[in-house]
Formats: sequence, C-alpha cells, structure tokens
Amino acid sequence: MSKQTLSILRSPHSKGVGYVNFSATGKLLLSVGVEPEHTITVWRWQEGSRVCSKAGHPDRIFVVEFRPDSDSQFVSVGIKHVKFWTLAGGALMYKKGVVGTVEDSRMQTMLSVAFGANNLTFTGAINGDVYVWRDHFLLRVVAKAHTGPVFTMYTTLRDGLIVTGGKERPTKEGGAVKLWDQEMKRCRAFQLETGQQVECVRSVCRGKGKILVGTKDGEIIEVGEKNAASNLLLDSHGQGGIWGLAAHPVKELCITASDDATIRLWDLSDKKLLNKVCVGHAARCVSYSSDGEMLGVGMKNGEFLLLLSNSLKMWTKKRDRSASLQDIRFSPDHRLLAVGSVENTVDVYDMSGGPSLNRLVYCSDIPAFILQLDFSADSGYIQVSTGAYKRLVFEVPSGKLLSDQTSIDRITWATWTSILGDEVLGIWPRNADKADVICACVSHAGLNMVSGDDFGLVKLFDFPCSEKFAKHKRYLGHSPHVTNIRFSHDDKYVISTGGDDC
Repeated sequence: MSKQTLSILRSPHSKGVGYVNFSATGKLLLSVGVEPEHTITVWRWQEGSRVCSKAGHPDRIFVVEFRPDSDSQFVSVGIKHVKFWTLAGGALMYKKGVVGTVEDSRMQTMLSVAFGANNLTFTGAINGDVYVWRDHFLLRVVAKAHTGPVFTMYTTLRDGLIVTGGKERPTKEGGAVKLWDQEMKRCRAFQLETGQQVECVRSVCRGKGKILVGTKDGEIIEVGEKNAASNLLLDSHGQGGIWGLAAHPVKELCITASDDATIRLWDLSDKKLLNKVCVGHAARCVSYSSDGEMLGVGMKNGEFLLLLSNSLKMWTKKRDRSASLQDIRFSPDHRLLAVGSVENTVDVYDMSGGPSLNRLVYCSDIPAFILQLDFSADSGYIQVSTGAYKRLVFEVPSGKLLSDQTSIDRITWATWTSILGDEVLGIWPRNADKADVICACVSHAGLNMVSGDDFGLVKLFDFPCSEKFAKHKRYLGHSPHVTNIRFSHDDKYVISTGGDDC
C-alpha cells in the first residue's frame, strides 16, 4: 500500500526479464531471461540473494509457475516444450514432459499453465487444446477447450476450479472465458458483453465469486460467476499509437484517434469512455469544429471523414491523398476545412456547399511533411509547421505564401499547436534533436503552454515562451513518446496521448 521498494535484484539476465513468479509462501521468486539460453534464476528476494540459475530452454519460454502449494516445484512452458522442475538444495533439475503415453498426441507450443490436486498439471496449447499431465506424463488431452490459442489459465486453491481464457469464435455455447472443474472435464462458458463482442482474452484471475479478465484490446472486465454479468472496469485503445486528440470546444469531452482504427469519445470529469467507433483504417488526426457540431478524422491511408459529433455518424468522406494525413482543422467561421498530409501539401476545402466538399486550393511549395496546422482567428490565414522545422503562413483560400514577417506578427491565431516559431522558442531543451519536441498547445486563456516530448515528459510553460530554455514544470506522462497534447475547453484539464503505451 505504501508503494515502497522492498528489494532490488541485480539480475544476470543481460537482455531483459521475460517472466517472474513467486513461490507458494512468497519467499522465493523466479525470473526468466530473454537471452538465447532463457536462463531461469531463483531468488531469496527478501535477502537479495540468488539461490541458483540454470539455462531454461533454447526456445522461448512463455510462462514459468510454481505449484500453488510448493516452494520447490514449478513448471515451465513455451515453444514446443513443457518442463517439470524441482529445486533441491542449491540445484535445479527438470524432467521433460512425455507425450508418447497418449496416442496420436504431439507436443504443441504451450502458452499457459494451471494446477490440480494429486499432482495434476494442465497446459494450454496454441491450437486450443489443454494437455493434462500427471507428474511429467501426459494423461489425456481436452480437445478444443477454446477454438483458438489458450492464452491464460488460473488455478483457484480454495475450490480447485480452473479459469481459462483464450481466443473464441462467438457461438451460442462458447465464450472467451471458461470455468472448469478440478479435472477439467465440465465447464461453464461466459459471454463477455461490453457493447462489442470480446473474442480474445489474454489474462484471467479469480476470487470471491468474480473473474477478472484482461483482453487483447486493453479492457479490464469483471464477470460475476452467479449471474454472468460483465462489468467494464477499464477501457483503452488497442495496439498502436494514439496520434489524434481533440478537446470539445464547450463540453468536458475529448476524442482520441488511434492506429487501432478506432476513435473514442471520453468524458473528462468521469474519466469514462462514452462511445467508440471503428473507422476501418488507422486514424491519425482528429479535430472539432468551433461550434462542436462536426468532427474531422484524418486517416493513415489518406482518406478523411467528417462525422456529426453527437452521434458520431458519417456526414461525408473524401480521399485526395494516398499517404497519411497529419492534421485536420476547421476554420473558426466554419467555411473552410484544411487537411495536411505526409505528401508535403495542405488541401483546403469549401464546407459551405454541403457534403460534396469542393477543394479550393492546395498549398504547395512546402519543404517537408506537415506536423501541425492552425487557423487565424479571422479564418484568413493558416500556419503550417513542417518536418523541415520551418513554420510557413499561407493566405486562405488563395493559398498564397505570406513572406512578410511584420504581417505575420500582426495575425491573431485562433489556436496554437505549433512547436515552431519565435513565440515558442523556449520549449526546446538544451542540445535538443530536431524530433525531440513532438507536440504543444497553448491554453485558451493564452497564458500557458504545454509540450510533449520524445522522453515521455509533459512540460508546462508560460506563454509566450520566447526566451531560450525557458523555466517550466515537468511531469512524467508516458512510457514512450508523448504523441499529442491539448487543453480542455476551460483550461481545467490537460490531456496527453502516448505512443506504444496506448
């Protein structure tokens, strides 16, 4: 509860640690390395001392688990192998799983492991079977426990029941989570309802009449065993970075667009997901119109969609580019839509004629791909930050490049998300690489500015921020880079999105 560090083990695993597991009493901890030998090391973690180490297997090991009643026996499973280990004194011994005792059975790649009474062991295979072992001999095979890989298994000591989770094609009887008796003979399947069908479960846990489920798409669901009701505890984007982010102009809402091909609407005060829509392709940028009625979504394949923001229903879609769109913006007067792409162009469309979207102009002469776009308050200019780290200003809808600096200095901008320009010089740290600062946003009141960078940091500055290496407050935001950042409509919240941490 105090979140204090109890022990730090300096491990011999040079390439990284692939799995850890405590023994039954919790005195011992084992760790598995990801180096070619996949070394298994056993620790007395409270003393910080190593009991022993041994090469685990030449192929990848997925799971190594102590028997739930033992401090000396554990089982390792992985690519086409199962090994039954015993810790005796300071030495590790193992026996390989023998499959020849059952007809026609071949060793599969095993992904998960669970335990039963009388020295039974269950291993979940990549083809959906569960193998039942006594000691190190195969007793029988539970064929097609799941229709796809059995990713996870959990043993409950109290009543001996076993939960499995895996990939399951949705059928009337089937479910991606199943509860089995001690022998893995009878089972109860659970259909998980979260609005969308859950077909792939990666992690399960059980206690007090409830099963906790982690899915491939980053959701955490609690299932009641009595009534089989699903309660969604946590919802997040699936695999891939979240590059698109927009805050609603008048409500405490924000929308995110991700490489997982969904856009999601979040309530900022309740921190809850309100709606999600699959848009068919990786989505890279998103923006609200200034009245909050429309939503623009730019895709990695060059297409963009305009949605009605209340229902997230499609209003129109268009595709004039074949490469990723980087930013999409509505002009403050609702008449223009600007779309910036990797193809070094900004397309400007006329919104006043309805869903047909006539393209008025495209701003060319841009030296590199587009990073961010911002309209001026009078909708007459657009500022473009580019990957060549030059900021350009165009007149719209003529598309003429504005080169006179004094005219540029007179423009009032409706928003500022550019990482470039004299006004934001101070957000760049010392010795910064070109790609170190990824995103920025000025508050609606115009007094503050936030930036997100390649080190996962979110920084808060005063605005304007024109002195080099300006003073700031810094916060740890994400594990990889911060992909986008915005103030909410009343500057009460700052929202940031991350790369591979979704």
